[in-house]
Amino acid sequence: MAYGKEDQTGKHWGILICWLLGNGCLFGFNSMLTIEDYYTFLFPKYHPTRVVTLTYQPFVLTTTAIFTYHEAKVNTRLRNLAGYMLFFLSSFAAIILDVATSGKGGIAPFVGVCIIAAAFGVADGHVQGGMTGDLSLMCPEFIQSFFAGLAASGMITSALRLITKAAFENSRDGLRKGAMLFSSISCFFELLCVLLYAFVFPKLPIVKFYRSKAASEGSLTVAADLAAGGIQNRPNPLSEEDPSCVERWSTKQLLFQNTDYALDLFLIYILTLSIFPGFLAENTGSHSLGSWYALVLIASYNVWDLIGRYIPLIEHVKLRSRKCLLIAAVSRFFLIPALYYTAKYSDQGWMIMLTSFLGLSNGYLTVCILTEAPKGYKGPEQNALGNLLVLSLLGGIFCGAILDWLWLIGKGW
Repeated sequence: MAYGKEDQTGKHWGILICWLLGNGCLFGFNSMLTIEDYYTFLFPKYHPTRVVTLTYQPFVLTTTAIFTYHEAKVNTRLRNLAGYMLFFLSSFAAIILDVATSGKGGIAPFVGVCIIAAAFGVADGHVQGGMTGDLSLMCPEFIQSFFAGLAASGMITSALRLITKAAFENSRDGLRKGAMLFSSISCFFELLCVLLYAFVFPKLPIVKFYRSKAASEGSLTVAADLAAGGIQNRPNPLSEEDPSCVERWSTKQLLFQNTDYALDLFLIYILTLSIFPGFLAENTGSHSLGSWYALVLIASYNVWDLIGRYIPLIEHVKLRSRKCLLIAAVSRFFLIPALYYTAKYSDQGWMIMLTSFLGLSNGYLTVCILTEAPKGYKGPEQNALGNLLVLSLLGGIFCGAILDWLWLIGKGW
């Protein structure tokens, strides 16, 4: 079967669904981070913002690494559905835990929160790499929309948290009520993502076109998705992904060819997570905004991260040079001394500005890399490369979450 002109039918719906699915990929865990004021109130001695993030990271990294190694043989549909279902169950478990403990602190409830964070990590390990690999073999607008949705989850959760905090601030047990309403919204949204991915997305004509094209190039990962879309795919025994007849670049070769892209993502996220959210939540001093200050900083980061992910849609300002992308990723490290001295000596306006730039550069560079890297490869290779780049991204997040603890040197536990 020849695949010439792309079938555009359903493209706008696809972009919207990718945005919602990206949103759902981090909505649950972002909910845990955004109610950090509630967890800090319950567990003041345990640094919940840092510990929850650090608990989450090993699970998402390990799960993604396993799937990246076996990506050519994994049923992408089953992988993504399992991940979104686990997101839903974990969000529901956060509500059950709080109800069961009556909103009390202590080590046992805190361990329960950490277990839920670990479950979110396993779910993210299923979904983020699986969706990125799947969308990498489709049009760039889909992967841009998915990663914009990831950023939007942070912005939306921040906005909802500000609203719920304001709504319940003067009521009895208001902090807990706001947090529980927030968690309930998260639970509902994760269920919506399950339904969208299972029953709507695979039936879009443009999605069926790209998956059929990938199958014709030897991809074994799209068979279940094609079946869900009403297309029966019979893999060629001489498929490019068949271990007995490999005609595609191996995962190792793809990594060597794209080392700079992988390094870019690693550097971008090791810096971002060494600052966000732990430093912003705990190390920025006291200002006139009071208890709202940390929430405003986190919201500023999330809003500009989202804006940054849409800027590459303007072709004239999209960064394509591999050398310039690497220089930009390294240059962001000047933000560390800038933020440190601003937090120590300057006022909240400058801190909000620097935090906004941190988010803007994070979102912009992420989308530039992930939309440029897959170009020129066949479907199976694009899927493998998408998984590899997400693994590099998550490796940076994990190392950044560890380095975030260095801000506590000299401050005690």
